[in-house]
Amino acid sequence: MNVKELRIKDFIYDLPEAKIAFYPLAQRDASKLLLYKNDEIKESHYAHLADHLPENARLVFNNTKVIHARLLFPKPTGGIIEIFILEAEDLDISSAMQKEQEVVIRCFIGGASKWKPGIVLQKEILVKEDSVTLQASFLEKKEDYFLVKLVWGTADYFAEIVAAAGNIPLPPYIKRQKETLDESRYQTIYAAAEGSVAAPTAGLHFTQNIFTALAEKKIQTDYVTLHVGAGTFKPVTATIMEEHRMHEEYIVVQVDFIKSLLREDQFIVAVGTTSVRTLESLYWLGCKIRQHPEIAPNDLYLEQWEAYELPVVDKSAALQALLAWMKKRQLTELITTTKLLIAPSYTFRMLQAIITNFHQPGSTLLLLVAAATRGNWRKLYNYALEKEFRFLSYGDGSLIYL
Repeated sequence: MNVKELRIKDFIYDLPEAKIAFYPLAQRDASKLLLYKNDEIKESHYAHLADHLPENARLVFNNTKVIHARLLFPKPTGGIIEIFILEAEDLDISSAMQKEQEVVIRCFIGGASKWKPGIVLQKEILVKEDSVTLQASFLEKKEDYFLVKLVWGTADYFAEIVAAAGNIPLPPYIKRQKETLDESRYQTIYAAAEGSVAAPTAGLHFTQNIFTALAEKKIQTDYVTLHVGAGTFKPVTATIMEEHRMHEEYIVVQVDFIKSLLREDQFIVAVGTTSVRTLESLYWLGCKIRQHPEIAPNDLYLEQWEAYELPVVDKSAALQALLAWMKKRQLTELITTTKLLIAPSYTFRMLQAIITNFHQPGSTLLLLVAAATRGNWRKLYNYALEKEFRFLSYGDGSLIYL
């Protein structure tokens, strides 16, 4: 079936609230791990992950870091306005995090109808032991978001302002208030590049003990960056996928990492759907360059359906085209955006296995799992539900061989 004709109702399952993990386990790697290989299902735990990987495995992680995206401002007349940061306007999120003085952001606003035009909200925050006044001015309402200007007027980076002023944003399906433990547990232990408003949750299970076990088996670990946007929680409300608008996310990848993907005899395992989308997007960007060799950096991004429309070449040819394009422009890293939608009928080009959590009914993340399991996702999910696996961000996960 054409991917655009997929019906989202075929990817709905009953997820009782009791199956949702509202809290993480006391130990990250104690989470259960469902193993799916050659159409067979087995059980293990993340602590034993290395035992289930070949020695030539190479795990690719997303090292994005969740920012304190929820900003609460008091109104002069009382009450609270919540600003939920999505991304910067006209800047990639990595650059925005290094801005000083002010920045214009795209955001959701809680209580927007109570924020009257002309009223500047402000709050006092402590940044490196100095008092800073953070001001918020309403600029414009767009179709899917609001534009707000944040001004603090000092040489402090936006990353420092957000860290001091905001709160960690838990997913909407975790129906409780943020607690102290979420500051560390809704963050991977290797998080480095600030810019996400949601965690790459497959990585939440990893501990130093797991990395030690991987190293002892000489399994390689590498990192890419995809800044997860709030769109990852956006439900598919369209009847068929052709009517769904995929969310856009920033990716940042170093040229040396792209070169390393050319090596033969690698068993590449993507840790999380964000790593999957980043790796697969690299391939399709290479294909796009082969079609348009002189494409400008500002025009090199991946649209929702391009992976189903671009001419297919082997992996090496695609990556070589991307590398040659970067070399010509003296780029040492690729910063771009992807709207790649991976759904049944998709052929994976860059990897051999996926580590991922159990996802929401009717979500694009579940569509990706359906593609990875060649349509057998219900077999995995029924097993997980029957065997008391924990679902969603703080839940258990799976290792899926493609």
